[in-house]
Amino acid sequence: MERSLRAARVATYVYFVLCGTLMGAWVVHIPAIEERVDISHATLGGLLVILGVGAFTGMQVAGRLTDSLGVRVVVPASGVLCGAALALPGLARDPWTLAASLLAFGFCNGCLDVSMNVHAVHVEKAYGRPVMSGFHATFSVGGVLAALVGAGAASAGLDPAACMAAMGAVGVAIALASARALLSAAPASACTGSAEQEQEQEQEQASSAAKRHGVGGRIWLLALLALMVMLCEGAANDWSALHLRDVLGASASTAAIAYGTFAAAMTTGRLLADRLAARFGSMAILRHGAATAAVGITLVALGPWLWTAFAGWALFGLGLSGCVPQLFSAAGHADPAAAGANVSRVAGLGYVGMLAGPAVIGWLTHLVALNHALLLLTLLCVTTAVAAGILRIGHDTTRESELVPTDH
Repeated sequence: MERSLRAARVATYVYFVLCGTLMGAWVVHIPAIEERVDISHATLGGLLVILGVGAFTGMQVAGRLTDSLGVRVVVPASGVLCGAALALPGLARDPWTLAASLLAFGFCNGCLDVSMNVHAVHVEKAYGRPVMSGFHATFSVGGVLAALVGAGAASAGLDPAACMAAMGAVGVAIALASARALLSAAPASACTGSAEQEQEQEQEQASSAAKRHGVGGRIWLLALLALMVMLCEGAANDWSALHLRDVLGASASTAAIAYGTFAAAMTTGRLLADRLAARFGSMAILRHGAATAAVGITLVALGPWLWTAFAGWALFGLGLSGCVPQLFSAAGHADPAAAGANVSRVAGLGYVGMLAGPAVIGWLTHLVALNHALLLLTLLCVTTAVAAGILRIGHDTTRESELVPTDH
């Protein structure tokens, strides 16, 4: 059992890297595809919304399919479809075919995103300690890998369509090869048993139904927190470099380091968050992480020097790093029978925040200066820190009994 569990954890890492790599492969080829299709930045922005709509829809569909069919079916199937769909944007020759291909790719990526997170929840429960943040850290590794492969392909003069198709084919093979190591879903009920056991099962099912009725409201609160946290993350992705250039007058090369600082701090924090969550609890990670992020983005917004901006973006990334994994984990553990649907709601609304973040900050810059617009992120982080107690209700208490190792 220990060996199979370890293999399942490794397979989960593989799927997170795969998801990050496939999405990164699209991102690094955006300029080349934009030029080939001959569209403006404004048109590209609209097409990216279609990608987001596809991803959101895929998340909702995958959540329900994961609950009914099991992760061992949905995760590899999503990985295969996502790898195959990656080739489509590279083959597009006009805005309409690009829109259709991005809708399909977004849908498949959303399916993979939710299903692999649900499997991560199962692995975490089986391990008896927090491991979710480590999985999310490897997603970032996939993005770095895609950037390296894309840069190498471009320097070698490889056609973007051929590169994306090749990476998609490799992704399909990896998704299939890793499927056997995934955890099997436990049967919903035993085929045979005594009358007493059947009565106990009926009582457990009734209790579970009552529990689900009370869990629904908390899931939407978790989803709202995910929206706020991921809105902050999305804003950092698009506005960190622009802040240094436009507000502090940094050169383009220096400004680019701002996002690198944020991303490096985010990855580092996620590598450390599991150990901290095991020791202090998920609520503490969310509360202190959001508070740290609030301090960091306030330093960015109000600091007059480059060093304060770099320090602020680092604190912002470090603080946000452990927040999303705790929210996804809480959603998955709230009701094991509906883990897929619950994770899809939290991930879906969070993804809306990720897409909306850059646009919201951009809209605010029409009213106030960019650095003052970033103070909205301070408000969102403070709100998240204040509301972090939601993780104590039905999550931390559950995990104290479920996620504490029994062998030592």
